[in-house]
Amino acid sequence: MYKIVQGSTRNLTDVESFIKGLNTLDQSPVAEARGLFDNEAELILTRAPGRLDVMGGIADYSGSLVLQMPTREAAIVALQPAPERSLRVVSLGAEPNNRAASFYMRLDDLERGDLPVDYAAARDYFQREPATRWAAYVVGSLLVLMRELRLRFDHGARILIDSRVPEGKGVSSSAAIEVAVMRAVTQAFGVSINSRQMALLCQKVENRVVGAPCGVMDQMAAACGEQNRLLALLCQPAQLHEAVQIPEEIAVWGIESGVRHSVSGADYASVRVGAFMGYRMIAESAGLVAEGKQAGGPVRIADEKWKGYLANITPSEFEQRYRARLPQQITGSEFIRRYTGTTDPITRVRAERNYLVRMPTAHPIYEHFRVRSFAEMLGHRPSGSCLELLGEMMYQSHASYSACGLGSAGTDLLVELVQSAGPSEGLYGAKITGGGSGGTVAVLGSKDAGAGVQAIADRYARETGHQPLIFSGSSPGAEAFGHLRLKASR
Repeated sequence: MYKIVQGSTRNLTDVESFIKGLNTLDQSPVAEARGLFDNEAELILTRAPGRLDVMGGIADYSGSLVLQMPTREAAIVALQPAPERSLRVVSLGAEPNNRAASFYMRLDDLERGDLPVDYAAARDYFQREPATRWAAYVVGSLLVLMRELRLRFDHGARILIDSRVPEGKGVSSSAAIEVAVMRAVTQAFGVSINSRQMALLCQKVENRVVGAPCGVMDQMAAACGEQNRLLALLCQPAQLHEAVQIPEEIAVWGIESGVRHSVSGADYASVRVGAFMGYRMIAESAGLVAEGKQAGGPVRIADEKWKGYLANITPSEFEQRYRARLPQQITGSEFIRRYTGTTDPITRVRAERNYLVRMPTAHPIYEHFRVRSFAEMLGHRPSGSCLELLGEMMYQSHASYSACGLGSAGTDLLVELVQSAGPSEGLYGAKITGGGSGGTVAVLGSKDAGAGVQAIADRYARETGHQPLIFSGSSPGAEAFGHLRLKASR
């Protein structure tokens, strides 16, 4: 039976339940989990939550301030170093109908001679077989440590993952796994990095190994978030501000739409490309010189004024000087002919694609202003009309997502239902979260508005046939939770 020899569960019921499961692992209905661990060796246990994007969302890659709440749901990882240089990973299903998955890989396969394989080769490897693509989030954590910190792992590991963060709901299940795994690896192998560094490295897992062009807010929330507080992150590239306490009088919920979300989807990527196209055009209009040779690839701009971030352009400056100069849309081929490429190192302009430009460019400029205002008002214990103003900012953010092409019928309906219920039901605002195009809607209300949130979920179920999950409550990020050391008692 495993006992805690270092650390605390912090009274988190999911951690306590996970440890109980470890004690009956050899009788587990999941065949892949039986015999995974050596009962004579110590286990490292880590935990990282999902996140509810309250404000900021897709403006993160343009340098905006974002406000993120760690969810109650989290990914838990147990890791045991292994004498052989191999990885054996078992991932339990996050939802009742999900099947457990297992993956095996020799660490030699992550190396070419004395050097780790490059990211492109790793990405191609994991994308080759759909059934094991999920393993890129796990193995990618080791590869990034190998490449970025020049590490070599002389021993392998056995890893068990139990994630309660549902996939495809827009609450960052992938970041929760990445952060929990990387924290377990660093603790088990004595790698010293802080939580901010860990989040940035986990973003590389997502961008370079998985191939999803996400910003950094998801990983920062999973790594650095605090329970019942909004992580305030200025994404330039990752400056932590003082967390914003959620006043006792109000609460934030998430209602998922049943429309699957993915940051690797074409809509999210094309909106990101459109925003960077807009910055490139604004820089050209402002007389900033760009350098770049590869058509469609990254360019460099010496920008002392805005520091390379759209969010640093004020709404008034944008309206007065630049908005009218931006096209509503442009073909990739025309953009490449005139501007070569963008400053984004993650995405590439495709000649055959047609991209929206004006709205994806305007969104982070106005969103940054909204988020700053939202954080300032929330910090002064708002009530009455101030809560309605906070809600209006959320509604504006939601409308802007839709104008960028990242809306969905399900999330639009949920927001409309919140608007219809309104302050008389203790509900003040709602918006689509994260990368958009489905996923979850964040809802702001008074602390006793839970019944109203449930009523909206029930009405949504009647109108769509899908009974949505409701996210409520919060939990600590990976750094605040720390880690446990477990040892089997005889």
